[in-house]
Amino acid sequence: MSRPVLEVSMAYSASTVANFFIDKASSEGRAVTPMQLIKLVYIAHGWHLGYFSKPLINETVQAWRYGPVVKSLYDKVKRYGSGAVSEPVQTTSVPWSRDTLDAQTQSLLDSVWSAYAGFSGIQLSAMTHQLDTPWYEAWHLQGGSSQYFAEISDDVIERHYKQKISQSRPEAALA
Repeated sequence: MSRPVLEVSMAYSASTVANFFIDKASSEGRAVTPMQLIKLVYIAHGWHLGYFSKPLINETVQAWRYGPVVKSLYDKVKRYGSGAVSEPVQTTSVPWSRDTLDAQTQSLLDSVWSAYAGFSGIQLSAMTHQLDTPWYEAWHLQGGSSQYFAEISDDVIERHYKQKISQSRPEAALA
């Protein structure tokens, strides 16, 4: 993936970003589970912070036992259990459409989808649990296991993804 160059316009709700991935899955005849969806939104947020130093989502990420979670999104998709999320997630403003997202954001989300859509929710969760990840830092070093829902700051997420970008060729950064 080449480094994006356009100006980022705004942060979105986690539901708006999730709906992009739900739409992608549907258009490809695939299913996306709640765990996959939650992790894809988090990963996209991380890459967005890494490339643009601006948040993709306007909500806080928390460290939960099974990885990074945006609680509002979790609350909206938990009813599906481990099954497929079969319809767009309710957003607070206008009904969702792909046009809600600017072109640069769509491009980044397409890249995230291409790189990560083939992984299960459990696999994505395992990726976010690695040593020296933002989740690991919040859960183990900030006392997340005793607080249960420790916040993962955007600064920590941004630092992690900028490091991933600097350690990779730009076109392989999402691999």
